[in-house]
Amino acid sequence: MPIRDTDLIQAWTQVLTLSQLKPGQSVTVLTSDNTHPQTLRCAITAASLMGANVCRLDLPPVNGEKALSRDPLAYLGTTPLTGNPPAIAALKASDLVLDLMTLLFSPEQHEILSTGTKILLAMEPPEILARLVPTEADYRRVQAGVKLLQGKRVMRVTSAAGTDLHLPLGEYPITAEYGFVDQPGRWDHWPSGFVFTWPNEGAAHGRIVLNKGDVLLPQKSMVTEPITLTVDKGYVTRIEGGLDAELLREYIDSFADPEAYAISHIGWGLQKRAYWSTLGLYDREATIGMDARAVSGNFLFSLGPNNEAGGSRTTACHIDIPMRRCNVFVDDLQVVADGQVVESLMQEAEVTHAR
Repeated sequence: MPIRDTDLIQAWTQVLTLSQLKPGQSVTVLTSDNTHPQTLRCAITAASLMGANVCRLDLPPVNGEKALSRDPLAYLGTTPLTGNPPAIAALKASDLVLDLMTLLFSPEQHEILSTGTKILLAMEPPEILARLVPTEADYRRVQAGVKLLQGKRVMRVTSAAGTDLHLPLGEYPITAEYGFVDQPGRWDHWPSGFVFTWPNEGAAHGRIVLNKGDVLLPQKSMVTEPITLTVDKGYVTRIEGGLDAELLREYIDSFADPEAYAISHIGWGLQKRAYWSTLGLYDREATIGMDARAVSGNFLFSLGPNNEAGGSRTTACHIDIPMRRCNVFVDDLQVVADGQVVESLMQEAEVTHAR
């Protein structure tokens, strides 16, 4: 059901307030051909009503002839900012960038963040944004997840379907996504609500069994039959199964890049207001699947780049795979049990947001 502008303006106001936007600060709204017009006008209205100096930077899309999908994450690497110093300078000069275009995994995003500019990505349809508008409670819940992951040396994931994956940790930082940007140089994504890190380079090993109902993104499809992935020395070395496995293998091979098979970020979802079922309720081009990425109790892993964590892998292929009904252990501590977050641990680890 559509959302009224007044409701979406209120949602933007809440996000911008949590992001500590102050009167007189500069906000640049970054847009392209895939920007939702209601999201754009409500973002500008909310930021203007809060006293910000707002401008819009609209850039033409790139990579359309290379990508197999219209999803903004279907082909990474170059962006409309690549080789565009004036546009980069404008974003660096902003206190806050509202990314309604998608700069994720780009070197330009890291360059902009390094100046202290904050970047908030928002690409989902307005009704999803309004349903999953972030709160202080989201912050506390995600930070509790971070606390459980801190200092751990290995993540292990199992499932009744046959998954048994070992992921040594410690080489890369922990990332918390809770939907707003409350610190200089911070990036986040609205909507979200999960915690993740990356395994040590070349160390992930074991078996992943994708079962019925697990999700492939950017395909935005649910697995209909088991797919078995063999993982060795940080890479998927074999994909076995029926048609779903064949299509997944074909998609990855289309990039002609062996780095596309590397295990990338790993973690679990914490967003109680997200649902698996919403993926089937939207046209594939209308959503990027953030419900599945964030739904509480998922195990989310990806294939492809690690440059957002400071690594050197910049492959254009990025696949996110949220899995249901997994068990997730960090060292000997079980944080997810058969697809359910262990809430007693979350309550013990919950922290207060320092403002």
